Amino acid sequence: MKILLVVVSYFLGAFPTGFLLVRISSRKDIREVGSGSTGATNVLRYGGWKLAIPVMIVDLLKGFLPVFLAVNVFADRRLAVWSLLAAVIGHCYPVYLRFRGGKGVATTVGGFLHLAPLPLLISLGLMILILLSFRYVSLAALTGLLALPVLVLILTGENFLFWTGWLFFLIILLRHKENIKRLLAGTERKFGEKLNG
Repeated sequence: MKILLVVVSYFLGAFPTGFLLVRISSRKDIREVGSGSTGATNVLRYGGWKLAIPVMIVDLLKGFLPVFLAVNVFADRRLAVWSLLAAVIGHCYPVYLRFRGGKGVATTVGGFLHLAPLPLLISLGLMILILLSFRYVSLAALTGLLALPVLVLILTGENFLFWTGWLFFLIILLRHKENIKRLLAGTERKFGEKLNG
């Protein structure tokens, strides 16, 4: 049953929320516009808040639900971490979309909301501060998630979650490699900028 939860978590994470909502609303493939991500930020730039908010909510739930089940049904925090990792991998590399998905930030946040709420809230505060200061979503997300494992260790002393926290950061860092190139080149879109078409 525990292995089944990890497998199901991958397929839950792989559910293509952003892709489906944009496809239904405009018959457009969100992977062919903007950053190519199916996540809420790219959906926001293309379709506005009416599409981005439901994408954000579902992507958060993709991470929260596996963790909730692992902790409350199986009483196993390590299983919760592995299930969350499977969900994040599913979101980033969904089998339904030939492994071209989102960046994994919202799904990670959804899981840590249950695993480590206080460290996550501080991490989110840091993200908001960076976003307000520089208006780059990618920079804000990477900064906050870089700090998250350290905050987990300081505030909870949970070594396993500290070390596995770096796995989440590394996956998300890999998914942001093009954003990092654009940040360095000064061509990264700022928060609130719209896409054409």
